[in-house]
Amino acid sequence: MGVFYETIPDTLRTWLLTQHVFYVATAPLSSSAHINVSPKGGPYFGIPSASQFYYLDLSGSGIETIAHLHEPSNGRIVIMFNAFEGSPRIVRLWGRGRVLEYGTPEFAAFVKKEDVRLVDGTRAIIVVDVEQVGSSCGFSMPKFEFKEYRNALNEIFEKRVRSEEAGDWDNGIEK
Repeated sequence: MGVFYETIPDTLRTWLLTQHVFYVATAPLSSSAHINVSPKGGPYFGIPSASQFYYLDLSGSGIETIAHLHEPSNGRIVIMFNAFEGSPRIVRLWGRGRVLEYGTPEFAAFVKKEDVRLVDGTRAIIVVDVEQVGSSCGFSMPKFEFKEYRNALNEIFEKRVRSEEAGDWDNGIEK
């Protein structure tokens, strides 16, 4: 049985911040285009307030979430977490998302205000103004044991930053 909230309750905040995986779903306004669901992992998200959530959008794959959020009159987004260990639980954060693109004054101001820890390859910060939170049982979810985060993407971009620092712009992160 589900429980719904208007904001992120403190009882869920701590649990959310300890999860290793979450999923982001967006949809374009056009019914002929496809819905996008992206898995996200790592400690690259935060909860600045009971009505706001953010995550770092890293380079390395498609950019459909950003494209959907940039559509005029769109911004619909849902973030879903589920428990892989401990008590069963699924939590969804529905809201309106906006994109703070790397290199913009809005991006820099948010990073400073929220003390966001950036990693090489961060192309944007997705900020979600939460409109509703839903928590349900998750009794059908299997249990999995967390082993570690994959470092391949981070290592790729760290190498590209080092290339730029050495003057090798052809293999740099901006390329």
